[in-house]
This record gives sequence, C-alpha cells and structure tokens, in this order.
Amino acid sequence: MKLATKLTSSFSWLLSVLVLLCGCGGGPGTSYSGSPSGSPSGPPAQGQSISSNWQFSTTSTVGMPPLTIAGSISLSGTSLSGAVHVDGSNCFDRLTTVDLTGTLTGSNISLTSASDAGQVATFTGTIPNNALSGTYSPGQLTGTYTINGGCANGDQGNVTGVKILYVANTLSGTFTTSEGGTFDVAGAVAQDSASSHEGSFGVSGTVTFSSPCFSSGTITSGTFPSGSFILGTSVALEIATGNGTIAFVGTLNPDQGEISGDYTVSGGTCDQTGTAVLVTSSPWDY
Repeated sequence: MKLATKLTSSFSWLLSVLVLLCGCGGGPGTSYSGSPSGSPSGPPAQGQSISSNWQFSTTSTVGMPPLTIAGSISLSGTSLSGAVHVDGSNCFDRLTTVDLTGTLTGSNISLTSASDAGQVATFTGTIPNNALSGTYSPGQLTGTYTINGGCANGDQGNVTGVKILYVANTLSGTFTTSEGGTFDVAGAVAQDSASSHEGSFGVSGTVTFSSPCFSSGTITSGTFPSGSFILGTSVALEIATGNGTIAFVGTLNPDQGEISGDYTVSGGTCDQTGTAVLVTSSPWDY
C-alpha cells in the first residue's frame, strides 16, 4: 500500500492520529494476526480476542467542544475492552490512556470509560455485526454519548466512529524539504495486529530513498507517543538511516489511503525539515 497516498496536521495526532473513542504489539490480549502482505487468512479461533483501530468524533448538544477519540477496541465473545485517547478539550489530556469496557449484542454496542479526572463517559450505538469480529472488515458506529463528573460533566450528544483499516504492504511517497527539494521513498510496511496498552498499533518495515543523503532505512515499531505507530488516523514513523533519523508525523485519510504530514531529519549530515505525502496499499486492496 503506498503509505496511504503520501506521509493533515503535524503531531495533532495523534493515524491520528487524529483522531474519538473507541491499536504496537502485545496489548492486552492476543488479537488475530492476518498476513499484511496477502489476503486475510480467515476468521480467528473461537475465544480469540480481536483488536481494531478506531476513531470517533462527538457533536455536543449542550454546547461543549467536539471531541476526537482514538484508539483500540477489542472483542472477545460479546465482551469489549479498549484503550483510547481524547483530544479537543481542555478537560482531557491527550497523553492519558482511558480504558473502556462494554458489550456487543448483535449490532448494539455499549461502552463505558474508566474515570479520567472524575469524568466517566458512556457510549451507546449500533455497529455492523462483523465490524469488530473481522480483522479486515470495515465498520462504522453511530450513537450517543454522555459524560458525567469532572470538568466535562453534563456533556452529551451524538457520536460517530470509523474503523481504520490496516496500514500494510507497500509504501511510497515524496518528501519535500523546506527549501523546495524533493526525494522519494519506497518500501514495505506492516502494522501489528495486536494493540499496545496505550491503544496504538506498532508499524515496522524497510524502505529505500532516492536521496544522496541516505539510501535505505528501517522503520522501528513503537508505542504511542514514541516510535512508529498508528492511533486512529494519526501516524508516526521513525525511520533510522545510515545518516540520521527521519521522524514523520502525519494524518491518514482513510478514504484516499494517503498520509500527509511533517518530517524532520536529525543526527546526520543532512539535518532538515519539510513535509511528506505517503501512500500504502492494504490487504483489502488485493
């Protein structure tokens, strides 16, 4: 997948990141691990937990700021768990991981957050039956939310969410320096199938560059807020080269598969800043 059509906001992330509610390896529970370079290998074994990357947006009916919630939701049987980050309001710290628990009954979903500075959020809505049970199944959520306690007490309204499909397979794109020069990147990437405890999903891979500064690089999997990962639509890539490290932070456009953002190069002889647009191909593209 071309790094979804080239590496919208810098670290407003965060894939998204982002990115509302209900993502690098080894999170709570083991999720279905499909092959990022081929077709889905079928449904997970019975009882196995499946993690998926989600981004939600709220529209308050009482005049509160809209929220973006991004992170992982895992399904085991009819039980749901998640880890998300909330952005868009001074009532929440985006760096704080908020745990979720809930249930899925048919297409009806309910989620309740752990207390965050005294604030407890509840979400109810509907979701396609296979959106949480299939690793490569797309999904959308529509419903309502309420927040009780703390700074955001009394906030309520409507919530919509979208499942962010895997970033995997081929990666390509163009980096544009702040002076107007350009260089291209091409390679292969894979997203971890299991989310971290922070709700992000690690991204790893190898790439080559059309640049006299560096010929190749390694993308090292990480966990929000460091290393290479996706959280909602916020994407961060840390690419180690033989002549410095490229740090990219961008936002994925799920409809176009394009990641746009900013980058810096440090630790070598070609330190620089600029923008990049990347594209990846995904397992569902085949």
